[in-house]
Amino acid sequence: MTAKRKIEVFSAGCPACQETINLVNSVACPSCEITVLDMSDPQVAQRAKELGIRSVPAVVIDGKLADCCAGRGPNEAVLRSAGLGQPLS
Repeated sequence: MTAKRKIEVFSAGCPACQETINLVNSVACPSCEITVLDMSDPQVAQRAKELGIRSVPAVVIDGKLADCCAGRGPNEAVLRSAGLGQPLS
C-alpha cells in the first residue's frame, strides 16, 4: 500500500472556499488524499479550533495548518486600532 498525504480543506461553503478547494484539487498529486470539511458541523469546528484555524478557507496538510492559512482571522487589537469600540466624536 502506498502512503498518502492527508489534505484537509476546512470550508464554509462560500465562493472563496470553493476557489481554494478547486486550487487544492488542481495541484494535488495521486498520493494526496483530499477531504473537504464543513465548518457547520460542530465536530469539524472543534477540530479546526484545536488546529488553530481562525478563518476559512484553511488547508491542513498531514495534520499541520499550512503557513498560508495561519495567523488570519479577527484580532481584537487590530479591530480596536481601526476604530471598533470607539465612539465618533
